[in-house]
Amino acid sequence: MRGDSLFGTGERGVFRRTLPAPEEHQERRLTRVLGLGQLTLLGVGAIIGAGIFSLAGAVAKNTAGPAVLLSFLIAGVASLCAAFAYAEFAGMVPRAGSSYTYGSAVLGELVGWVIGWDLLLEYTAIVAAVSSGMSGYVGYLLNAVGVHLPAWMLGAPGTGEGHRVDLIAMLICVGVAWLLNRGTRASARVDVALTVIKIGVVLLVVVVGLALVKPANLTPFAPFGFGGAVAGAATVFFAVFGYDALSTAAEESVQARKHLPKAMIYSLAISMVLYVLACIVLTGMVHYSELDPKSGFSAAFASVGLGGVGTVIAVGAVLGIVTVSFSFMLGASRLWYALSRDGLMPRWFGELHPRHRVPHRATWVLGVAAALLAGWLPVDEVAQLTNIGVLFAFVIVTAAVIVIRYRRPDLPRGFRCPWMPWVPLLGIAFSIWLMAFLSLETWLRLGAWLLLGLVVYALYGYRNTRRVLPGGSVNLADLSRLGDAEDAQRADTALGSTSTKD
Repeated sequence: MRGDSLFGTGERGVFRRTLPAPEEHQERRLTRVLGLGQLTLLGVGAIIGAGIFSLAGAVAKNTAGPAVLLSFLIAGVASLCAAFAYAEFAGMVPRAGSSYTYGSAVLGELVGWVIGWDLLLEYTAIVAAVSSGMSGYVGYLLNAVGVHLPAWMLGAPGTGEGHRVDLIAMLICVGVAWLLNRGTRASARVDVALTVIKIGVVLLVVVVGLALVKPANLTPFAPFGFGGAVAGAATVFFAVFGYDALSTAAEESVQARKHLPKAMIYSLAISMVLYVLACIVLTGMVHYSELDPKSGFSAAFASVGLGGVGTVIAVGAVLGIVTVSFSFMLGASRLWYALSRDGLMPRWFGELHPRHRVPHRATWVLGVAAALLAGWLPVDEVAQLTNIGVLFAFVIVTAAVIVIRYRRPDLPRGFRCPWMPWVPLLGIAFSIWLMAFLSLETWLRLGAWLLLGLVVYALYGYRNTRRVLPGGSVNLADLSRLGDAEDAQRADTALGSTSTKD
């Protein structure tokens, strides 16, 4: 029978649908401490960062001109369609793992593994990309106080004269790994505080900058044509997602089914409003041809005699990039935890710290890997690698939400994607369209990484996951039991909260 074949949905089949079993041992559970406010701010912290502080200027100068505003809007529409799909799944499957868990439950084990393996690289690359993106602002700050670092440590090879390694970006990656290993509650407090400061800095840019906008600088609006705006959207796309990283923290969220969908939509909406206003300010203050691609906003304010504001913006940019690194390294480590829990990766990586209850081993490995990428690869190459991987995951998740809506419309959901199936189909079309604008080298790198992932699955994951999660495909109705498991874990957490501290 097809169900019992290698490519079937039976016990031997690579397309068997799997769900993680509830963790029976409390010492192996993540701690639920994140409420709606913290989740929303974590989402904003993940979305707003290098995209607005670094990429906006670079894309405006070299790719789109003032139409960089359209680039963010196009990317935002594509991201919103995917956000609705993620929100529906988050309201159904409140478990760590994000796209991996959703894909495994609906489309099968192999599809879930491919998404998870893909996102391990992409989340790590995002941490590297945004950490690299802060170098220009750090240099601006240091120059402002008369400190001039040697050129060899200011950027990856090929990014500037004398550049050998981006040492500052590497230190940021390792520092974020250290912060995450202090525990979810403690590190989340730091991230929320930094996110509030970052939002304040963006509001400062908007309030002060709008009065300095010169309409003449916005002409011509699209000097590179509409194609330039679309190409810009493919580049800035990684600046308009981040909410997906929230779903990897489902097992650390209080009332995840209720709060996660809301936090995803709220964080994207807040970020898009700030992006649109900031783009108007950036290209309205300074002609796009004169923008500094590395420290666009700080340099723009300095050019009109407001160097003090530029310094404040540079500080905000550095803090903002730290919060993005935090959110995506959190996502990557929780994804690795889920893969290890389900037997697709060695359990050793997913073991929790006995005191802080975080996957500390995976976090350190990810921190070092991100540091190596940030130190020696140019930021634009890392950004493209990030975008293609996340767009690939978006295509699968938006397709999966259509499948499960029509297969099991009766399942309890904390959120329902509107205008089914048109919104998910639009998300799929947008994602594939944006992927078409990425370079051949980026496609080849993704293909090589996925091929390596299939080798790992064939040699290790296929057999080991059947020891951890035996049997054939689960009934999709079992998704509802995860909500019951969440309630039980929340009760256990409440009972143990007086004796457990981060």
